[in-house]
Amino acid sequence: MHEFLHLFLDVLRNSVLITGLVIIMMLMIEYVNIHSHGKWFTKLRRNRFGQVVLGAGLGIIPGCMGGFAAVSMYSHKLLSFGALIAMMIASSGDEAFVMLAMIPKEALLLTGILFVVAILAGWLVDRFAKPGKPVKHEGCDEGYQLHHEDEEGHDKVEKPTLRNMKHASAERIALLLGVVLFIVALAFGMLEHEHEHEEAVEAVHTHLNIFDEYWLNLLFAIVSLFVVWFIATTSEHIVKEHLWEHIIRKHFLSIFLWTFGALLVIQIGLHYFDIETLISNNIPWMILLAVLVGIIPESGPHLLFVTLFATGTVPFSVLLASSISQDGHASLPLLAESKRGFLKAKIVNVLVAAVFGYLCYFVGG
Repeated sequence: MHEFLHLFLDVLRNSVLITGLVIIMMLMIEYVNIHSHGKWFTKLRRNRFGQVVLGAGLGIIPGCMGGFAAVSMYSHKLLSFGALIAMMIASSGDEAFVMLAMIPKEALLLTGILFVVAILAGWLVDRFAKPGKPVKHEGCDEGYQLHHEDEEGHDKVEKPTLRNMKHASAERIALLLGVVLFIVALAFGMLEHEHEHEEAVEAVHTHLNIFDEYWLNLLFAIVSLFVVWFIATTSEHIVKEHLWEHIIRKHFLSIFLWTFGALLVIQIGLHYFDIETLISNNIPWMILLAVLVGIIPESGPHLLFVTLFATGTVPFSVLLASSISQDGHASLPLLAESKRGFLKAKIVNVLVAAVFGYLCYFVGG
């Protein structure tokens, strides 16, 4: 019982660390998007290849914003079907944040590979396949609509100022307290692992405890100070509609629960069962499973394969197949408007994931 409690607390610390890092990165990207007035999502190329590159570029943006933008542009005939495919291949949804937190070096490598594969696949689709017929689309996810309102000038007149703290809302205070507590926890090493002597747990720690060096924790703590300033000085509209409604309410609990659940299952499995040998002997089936799970238009299931890779249980080929196949929530607006369009896009997505997943596996990846 004591051993399980220790394992549980270690998973809890790691889940809080990862969730905190993910939310900090989301808040920073939200800041950039708001203060660029959505211009990242309005510049289009005049040629098909340029649209494919744009689609892939939107896809590699962590989170769902780029994906929603690409689906909206495709629905309004601003992006080709190949550009839509490129976005879906390149996108990893909210899991991109988690991978940057858990496996930063591998995440950057994976992002580069996804970008290249997305451009290649998108170009081939536009080159040889019949162009898709965009569906009439009345609107995207609420989060994207908020960004669209900002682009219209909703928040342009409100400059950041500390005067907004005079009548701070409950949401602003909660955000500030949360970020400040996370900074303190990082700076004082409260989220670091307690290393075990058992071989199985030590192996897990070796892979998951990537922020065990004090200077890395301190670096993230310093970066988080910018988020504190942003929360304290920005307008009440941005705090409530963007930071609280779009990020905290829609993403925080989901990210934490999926991260905690995936880590707990994997660590219990590695500690009490010999699942590493079982999985390592069935990698082709794991690639197929990763591809099929990627069909689900939901952020979360992919975390299982991220965790398995982070612990060294599965090779890079499984992570690559899963990352290509799944696209988080990005395709949900497309599914809502056109089941046929969603099905066609996911068929292409799944085929590309299987081809490159097994190709990577056979060359030793």
